[in-house]
Amino acid sequence: MKTPRHVASERVMRFFASPAASVVTRPWLDTVALWLLRRYFFPSSRLWAMSRAAEGDLDHFLEAAGSARLSSRQLQKLQQVISDFERRRLKAFMVEQLWHDYLFGSAPVALERLLIAEEMRLDARTAYNVMRRQFLPFRGLLQTSVRMSPPTPRDVMERFGQQGERVDEAFELPAVFPQVERSRSIPVPCGEDFWLRFPSPSPVMGDMAYARVHQPRGVKNPPTLIFGHGICVEFDHYHNLVDEVAGLTARGIRVIRPEAPWHGRRVLPGHFGGEQLLSTAPTGMFDFLSAQHKEWGVLIDWSRATSSGPVAIGGSSLGAQTAKSIAMRATSWPQNLRPDALFVLIHTRHIAQTALDSALSDIWNLSGALREAGWHRNLAEEWLLRLDPTGQPCMPPESIISITGSEDNVTRAVSANEQLDHWGVPDANRFSYRRGHFTIPLSMLREAAPLDRLREVLQECV
Repeated sequence: MKTPRHVASERVMRFFASPAASVVTRPWLDTVALWLLRRYFFPSSRLWAMSRAAEGDLDHFLEAAGSARLSSRQLQKLQQVISDFERRRLKAFMVEQLWHDYLFGSAPVALERLLIAEEMRLDARTAYNVMRRQFLPFRGLLQTSVRMSPPTPRDVMERFGQQGERVDEAFELPAVFPQVERSRSIPVPCGEDFWLRFPSPSPVMGDMAYARVHQPRGVKNPPTLIFGHGICVEFDHYHNLVDEVAGLTARGIRVIRPEAPWHGRRVLPGHFGGEQLLSTAPTGMFDFLSAQHKEWGVLIDWSRATSSGPVAIGGSSLGAQTAKSIAMRATSWPQNLRPDALFVLIHTRHIAQTALDSALSDIWNLSGALREAGWHRNLAEEWLLRLDPTGQPCMPPESIISITGSEDNVTRAVSANEQLDHWGVPDANRFSYRRGHFTIPLSMLREAAPLDRLREVLQECV
């Protein structure tokens, strides 16, 4: 029985786990990755999002492009691309509906059909997502790679208070959690995968939240890691992904992968995954993080209800920042909702540092967009710093594990280590490599020590 190709093939995984991968997972690849993001990914993603908004209408697309002029031949080619895009989008939408009926519906479904539905979903969604490359010849239509519409300082202060005195209210947990629905399961090499869905407790989101669960085989009451992804990373919608925590289920750890707001199934019309977070900064960042706190609270509660094992939270990049924020704010949560351990990759002390002073911020031009909306540098930094709570996390320092890259120019390791020093995290729990923001996750397939240490920490929590 064929297993859907969610993660990379065994051949690819073996390569990245081999010594030969050390030639690839070096800082030069991070430089290439940033160049590709600037030159290809973000421009093509913006055009992809414009095509979503156009819904097959060439005139609508060109109106969004502004004053750009194209030859008749270019217009013909663009119409072909937009039409192909619309067919792929419709196919992905229809397959997704079938997938929901099979995985979450009440009627019985044979396992073979579940596997086929998941394979079809990944086929259709991957084809839809990679339509980005068809828009590359039209990069000249763009003035910006991210559609920016930041609020004014007055807008933000009216909502959160002059000094941000109402910020904490946005992060409060709901009085009652929504009911979590579990899908049917599909077999995978190390166990089984299934999905969770529930109405987001965030009044700002007002949509359905999803999470993919990797359940280890033959483990009663497994420990759990809730692991968040980075910005623009839509892990559940591509074939053959390289998963930095793929080795945890083989170590008997259940992994829950939440789909962050404005990503994957939750992307807003006219946007690409994660763009809304940037477009509406700083408000969008508060809305995103506060929603994550509420949704992860639901997942922690579900984890406790379905296993007596300890619960860790963590993530990579923005997912790591989310986990750290929750770890600190959870000191005021009910005891059963406080996570037992923290596992974070490529992180920094303050989100503001990545938003305003990093290799990615140069690509996004977030500082320039905020300045045009009336935010001078100090005021923007002052508000972005409010995203990060201060103080100690809810778990002891011995239960915190960090993985950083000395060559990371997106989430700088120096800043991360300052926070780890403040928390008193022991050296044995700090893993640092001479790699950058994008090569650290790849190297996790070869570096077993951080995953082994997480297993040890979770065993000690029992």
